[in-house]
Amino acid sequence: MKAFIDEELCIGCGQCEEICPEVFEVCDEKALVIGEEIPMGKISNACYEAVEICPVNAITFEK
Repeated sequence: MKAFIDEELCIGCGQCEEICPEVFEVCDEKALVIGEEIPMGKISNACYEAVEICPVNAITFEK
């Protein structure tokens, strides 16, 4: 699974990084995806939570 962030939508609130720091990092007021693939399990559950909590719906996933 891969995560993507729409940089035009992202407001850099940092909630994704707070929930799933293994995958997301805020830099220069925008969230970035760190790492290539997201393993299934605990981390992927946190990623799904980050999608739900993103106030501007800037995070998507591709399986």
